[in-house]
Amino acid sequence: MPTRRKFVKNAVVGSIGLTMASTAQSYGRILGSNDRIHVGVMGTNSRGHALAKVFMESDNVLITSICDVDSQVIEKTSATAYDIQGSKPMGEKDIRKVLESKDLDLLVIAAPDHWHAPATIMALQAGKHVYVEKPCGHNAREGELIIEAQKKYGLVVQMGNQQRSGVFAATAIKDIKDGVIGTPYHARCWYSNKRKSIGHGKVVAVPGNLDFELWQGPAPREQYRDNIVHYNWHWFKNWGTGEICNNGTHALDIARWLLKVEYPTKVTSGGGRYHVEDDWEFPDTQNTIFEFGDKKSISWESVSRNGMPTYGQMTGTLIQGTKGNLMVNTNGYRLYDESGKQIKELLSDTVLDTADLVGINKLSHHHAANTLNAIRQGET
Repeated sequence: MPTRRKFVKNAVVGSIGLTMASTAQSYGRILGSNDRIHVGVMGTNSRGHALAKVFMESDNVLITSICDVDSQVIEKTSATAYDIQGSKPMGEKDIRKVLESKDLDLLVIAAPDHWHAPATIMALQAGKHVYVEKPCGHNAREGELIIEAQKKYGLVVQMGNQQRSGVFAATAIKDIKDGVIGTPYHARCWYSNKRKSIGHGKVVAVPGNLDFELWQGPAPREQYRDNIVHYNWHWFKNWGTGEICNNGTHALDIARWLLKVEYPTKVTSGGGRYHVEDDWEFPDTQNTIFEFGDKKSISWESVSRNGMPTYGQMTGTLIQGTKGNLMVNTNGYRLYDESGKQIKELLSDTVLDTADLVGINKLSHHHAANTLNAIRQGET
């Protein structure tokens, strides 16, 4: 099995065992504005199952394939598809076989983080548009490789930062453009949760329903342990990216967007595993400062195992400006003057469910609609 670096590099310049056309246009179907879009979903246990439902419920969309390395997950998602769209998708555990279909238009990726960039690049090579859950890569270089591949093949790539499509973020953008808080210069982002210990995993036999070899895919090989699949991989460096890319991605994305900044000139970060002694390889407590050359900065604070909220919120982004402040998250928008007095509030009555993110102001539906409109109509 090749190293991860070699695997992803080959994904950009080669075919990784797939017979693919040299250009996306020669392989993919040409879609009109009213054409049905055929969708395949990779990784459908939790977040992927919710995303599959979102696309099933979208106008003129058909889920034609479910790809998961767990046969029980395939059965569950296929049954959901039959209930919603009246037909069962093809079930397949190997993403390479899914991408061989000439009728597939869009691949939705919700597999573990270490698969995001390789699967995205493979799909683009095969002439498929891509909706990939955040983060787009397992490391910063993989994000750059996705951009290179998107430019090469000219297809749509949407990352699942759903707050971008929400009314609260749109309101914040408008108020900033209108100068309501003056010049924005600092963003404070945070996340708190009461995550339980994952313990110390024991090496056990791989369950019969799971293809652990395919699950590891481009990652270095490890023995199967009983505290990895399906969710705890987030906390292991071979497969996950820790809390800062699991939940921080959402808040930090909004911060960068509202401050109009791109790459930081300096990053300082500290933290550790302070709360519980277990197999976590990332900090359960972390503070990070991103500094930008145009006198702007972003701070990120994560406390994964202590549920104490900040400003009464489990997660959020606070933008500070020369004339006021604003706060935005998945369930609300709040505007404050310089002294901290609240002068405007928009709220959602939907309870936050981070494993779903479907019902919260239809964030995922709006985001998926943007993807579909980009494919059909060239929407940004």
